[in-house]
Amino acid sequence: MAYRRTPAVQARLDAQREAVLQAAVLLLAERGYGGCTMAAVADRAGIATGSLYQHFANKAELSVQLFRRVVTREMAAVDAAVALREGPRQRIAAVVETFAARALRAPRLAYALLVEPADAVVDSERLVFRRAFRDVIATEIAAAVASGELPEQDPVLTAAALVGAVGEALAGPLAAAPAADSAGSAEPTKPAGTTDVVPALVSFTLRALGGRDDSDA
Repeated sequence: MAYRRTPAVQARLDAQREAVLQAAVLLLAERGYGGCTMAAVADRAGIATGSLYQHFANKAELSVQLFRRVVTREMAAVDAAVALREGPRQRIAAVVETFAARALRAPRLAYALLVEPADAVVDSERLVFRRAFRDVIATEIAAAVASGELPEQDPVLTAAALVGAVGEALAGPLAAAPAADSAGSAEPTKPAGTTDVVPALVSFTLRALGGRDDSDA
């Protein structure tokens, strides 16, 4: 007869898995993917490394779940910011502004999400991540085109180009951000010289769409 976990056992395992993911998020923000070894994550979560394998078969599987956890949080923040704006152009600006500002506030984490060398499975998740942001922007571009606020264009193509441009513009500042030491003691630090990056990216986005930037005379 197959063993069936009791509700109490399952609850304990679920809580342990959640603790592991929370520990992994902290390590990712401090050390990037390179520092998120199975042993390091287990140590941060306060469990034996062997126990970690009850939840994740290997680092690649853990990395995928970790990536999805963080991306879900970032998408929720973007969606919340978009919901507060009126009009497609303002909502598109909110996507770029929120994404870039949050990236620069947690540069080590954002670098890991966007560009740090990682397993192939993580690269696949990155593609899903970019497409999710592309689709949010494309929806608003389509609405702006339909209302006459923007000239006729391919919303998906334009949105994909914007996501790529914003990611490329952020790659340098994020890579230059201070990294945590081996003890993970460094606090998240906004990269130097990035004060004007967010407004510049918003302005670039609005101009690239073919509309008028608010600063246009």
